[in-house]
Amino acid sequence: MRLTTKGRFAVTAMIDLALRENSGPVALGAISARQHISLSYLEQLFGRLRRQDLVGSTRGPGGGYSLGRKAEDITVADIILAVDEPLDATGCGGRENCMGDDGGRCMTHDLWAGLNAKMIEHLNSISLKKLVEDQLAKGVSIEVHPVKRAISTQPVVKPIRITAPNSVFALGNAFSK
Repeated sequence: MRLTTKGRFAVTAMIDLALRENSGPVALGAISARQHISLSYLEQLFGRLRRQDLVGSTRGPGGGYSLGRKAEDITVADIILAVDEPLDATGCGGRENCMGDDGGRCMTHDLWAGLNAKMIEHLNSISLKKLVEDQLAKGVSIEVHPVKRAISTQPVVKPIRITAPNSVFALGNAFSK
């Protein structure tokens, strides 16, 4: 079995999200900066996670992502399978006819199929909540920044400086000098 960056990054981003969602929706840009994952890659992953109802999105100022279910109801297997990460150690992708000389299964098919079952069983036994608790036990600090809003509560007063002529006559005068 090969776990690619797609699955690793999805699990990492979901842990980050679960750690910080109590203070409101979490922006992908913030996850990207903290975890050093490309923003465009996170957008692809979160699109897939959203389609599986593992995350929900909030649009607008102060928007971002939040968990679609409780952290204890989301498993690592849910996350990995949501981003289309194959969890298959067989060389045939589970087909009945796989590389056997007699046209049937290869000799090690059952071995690898059993490994697949154990991997899924193990990943299903680990909840997102458990991973978050492990991070908190390690002393991961969760910085709380106030949500930046696009609309300020205080009016912004900036003086307007006009450097251009304000009429056709002033424009003519500017060129005649």
